[in-house]
Amino acid sequence: MKLSIWRVRLSQPRTTFIEKLLCKIIHTLKNIHHSGATQIDAGQGQVVMTNDNSEVFFLIESTWTKLSSVPLKHISVGPAGIWGVDSSEKVYKYVAGDFILMSGKYSLIQLDAGGEGQVVGVNSSASTHCLKSSFASAFNQVGSVSWDSIEITRLYISCNSHGCWTVMPSHKIFFMKIKPDSCETTDWTVINGAASIVEAGTDGSVFMINKEGQLFERTGISSAYPMGTGWSLIPLTSNMRHISYDQGVLWAINDIGAILKCTK
Repeated sequence: MKLSIWRVRLSQPRTTFIEKLLCKIIHTLKNIHHSGATQIDAGQGQVVMTNDNSEVFFLIESTWTKLSSVPLKHISVGPAGIWGVDSSEKVYKYVAGDFILMSGKYSLIQLDAGGEGQVVGVNSSASTHCLKSSFASAFNQVGSVSWDSIEITRLYISCNSHGCWTVMPSHKIFFMKIKPDSCETTDWTVINGAASIVEAGTDGSVFMINKEGQLFERTGISSAYPMGTGWSLIPLTSNMRHISYDQGVLWAINDIGAILKCTK
């Protein structure tokens, strides 16, 4: 299996540790004053994250700035804007400096705003839902909108302009395309491997974490073949709990809540 070489920039809420093998720390951010990170997302040059106190932060240069007082357990940033869900599975959109609640019958535990304007997400029953791009962009005040259901169960979903990657309850991986204006799905493809999380970057890059916490990059991706051909291990000495990729930077959170900034 091919090994990808990464340089690592580490910021962590506890003590500094060194990633060995093919990684090294090139900088340690000292202005992180929060509990351990739990989830991170990057898109369109922006980076957001949540911690184990459900606080939400936005990265400005090398400083994590609190984004809102609304507690969220999952957050996503992309062409559809900044969206999040709280511990009660309620959905929010960031509008004019704060998160506003989207009321209605749909509840989500994870969502993604990285497609072509649509928002997709899964609920605690592993049902999958899609908010059309026109509805997502128009939503700017407290209220309800209509979501479309996608007929298959999933644990996790992540999209970019090339398509969407999903993880099933069995940890099987699927690739599909979603039309942003209709939420219609096409081109279902079974992907080799087993994952807990798959994250799609805006440039088509795809990364996954398996059940053991190992990190892999999808290889063989092209505009003609966006689902790629194989997985390449990124050798790190600690297990990963979450990842995101944007503009040549891989952001990762390890098993002690440290944030790693990795570049090839």
